Amino acid sequence: MATNEMQVQPLDDMNGDKSAFTITMLYPLLRATFWGLTGYFAAAWITAAVTGNVLVGALPATVGYVAGMIGWLLGSGVWEGWIRRAFGGKEAPSYTGIERYFRFGPDSKSTAVRYVIFNIAAFFFAGLFAMAIRIELLTPDSTSWWMSEVMYNETFGIHGVIMLLGVVASAIVGGAGYYLLPLMVGARNVVYPKLLGLSWWLLPPAGLAVFLSPLIGGFQTGWWGYPPLAQNSGNGIVFYALGAATILIASLFGAINIAGTMVYMRAKGMSLGRVPIFIWGLFAAATILIVESPATYTGALMDLSDMIAGSHFYTGPTGHPLAYMDQFWFLFHPEVYVFILPAFAIWLEILPAAAKRPLFARGWAIAGLVGVSMLGAMLGVHHYFTAVSDARMPIFMTLTETVSVPTGFIYLSAIGTIWGGRLRINAAVLLILMAMMNFLVGGLTGIFNADVPADLQLHNTYWVVAHFHYTMLGGVIFTWIGALYWWFPKVTGRKINEFWGKFHAWWFFVFFNCTFFPMFIAGLDGMNRRIAIYLPYLHNINLFMSISSFFLGAGFLIPLANLVYSWRYGPKADANPWGSKGLEWQGKSPTPYVPYPATIEPEVVGPNDNYAPGAKEPFVWVSTPSK
Repeated sequence: MATNEMQVQPLDDMNGDKSAFTITMLYPLLRATFWGLTGYFAAAWITAAVTGNVLVGALPATVGYVAGMIGWLLGSGVWEGWIRRAFGGKEAPSYTGIERYFRFGPDSKSTAVRYVIFNIAAFFFAGLFAMAIRIELLTPDSTSWWMSEVMYNETFGIHGVIMLLGVVASAIVGGAGYYLLPLMVGARNVVYPKLLGLSWWLLPPAGLAVFLSPLIGGFQTGWWGYPPLAQNSGNGIVFYALGAATILIASLFGAINIAGTMVYMRAKGMSLGRVPIFIWGLFAAATILIVESPATYTGALMDLSDMIAGSHFYTGPTGHPLAYMDQFWFLFHPEVYVFILPAFAIWLEILPAAAKRPLFARGWAIAGLVGVSMLGAMLGVHHYFTAVSDARMPIFMTLTETVSVPTGFIYLSAIGTIWGGRLRINAAVLLILMAMMNFLVGGLTGIFNADVPADLQLHNTYWVVAHFHYTMLGGVIFTWIGALYWWFPKVTGRKINEFWGKFHAWWFFVFFNCTFFPMFIAGLDGMNRRIAIYLPYLHNINLFMSISSFFLGAGFLIPLANLVYSWRYGPKADANPWGSKGLEWQGKSPTPYVPYPATIEPEVVGPNDNYAPGAKEPFVWVSTPSK
């Protein structure tokens, strides 16, 4: 098993510092905020003064963003915790107590907790934007007292960018993934812990820039940033391009850690056939990001170059707007598999433990995860069949429909696992079953988007909105909340309130379907997406969807309250409350700073999802050889 700095770091207190929180622990966070804001406004003002531009111009905003990001990162602790050593200085110590959550550091667990908090906050504010959209759509006419059509487009674009890149892209990978990755493979940390820590510190400025884009002019492109509209829709598109590129780069840093940790840091005896299924899901998602994200974030930066430097990659006499679409969708259709593949793997991780049955067809399930990852790179063109030549259509239609085959392997594995078992249905398992149902609806309706004749009729209608939300909100977010419930004892040592967990699951399921299933009908009836004004005959169904969405949005306060209350007052959990055979459950709960002492390490002797009667334990603990 490979080692890194945490694995060889001597610590007298394996659990970390137990000192209580004090306000001084916030100093790095406050310093980062001050340095970031100072860097932004100073650089933007100087650039505006030198170039004769306005402070909210595209070039000052771009230079200010870069300077502000540098100030934020240095203030967060990147300077003393990483860079200073390169200049001959002394590196700051690694903090093990509460303060590690508020400063840059190498602990993957604290990075994961920060991801969860960021995702919840981003989900809350992006959800408010969704509610604003549905208020606008309560009536078919423009509700100018609420927002203009221009404001509607800005709100719609911000909601899409933040929900996709700020929430769904990292909700499972960043929270559950980065926390469980080293624990599940038998390591004490990830392979590049500081790079992983840096990935989180890139997110807040990027998300804030997207949210505040209306202050410098907003953008009218939706979450796609398509040229030439991008160059003619307000200076806020600068913050869109920079924010989206930054978040994608942060995702790439995480993906490098996932792949490197799985390849190089597995415990002794953990062959590829014994790697936990959740890690396979993370790995399949990571390969997509490593291979394909550079094309898309460079596309965003090239789009930005057209705006501020006068290049003509996508605009002007030599530009080619379709090239941007090729770069954009080269990642952003496979990106949905970055979201859902870890969710699939969570289903297959939780269901065997809940049913006390071996994972059915484990090899085929792994083949399904890898197969979706590989096929997903080749089918993004189905998002713009209306803009490509006839010769490309049958190729990408076939590839898109083929992806249902490896997806079927995953579903058959999940169904085969619970078939004949005695499934213990707690709140987490209930949400997983609901996610499976929702994604099935989303997958089946996606076939119509893949089929060229049907897609030409359904393109840009609410059918697409419904399909997308059934896969992402119905599949990923249901699974995310279920994962938070399942691994909550691992992080906090306490269990969530099961009554309110199940109550929320049913509330969520009912109003989710009341909100989004009618969108299929509205789409077939001619309701276009991305519009603020629609024909009066669609009023009643939009009224029903909007009211349902308000109940759905309010329902998210239930798991938030449940998690916060349970963190402080929930019933104390056993070290392994679910009877799982996963390696992450074999240590203390909550997880110590160093998961297990330097004198022992796990050796894997079998897969962690074999719950057959009489099956041997998959791990043994062995003494670490002295060096």
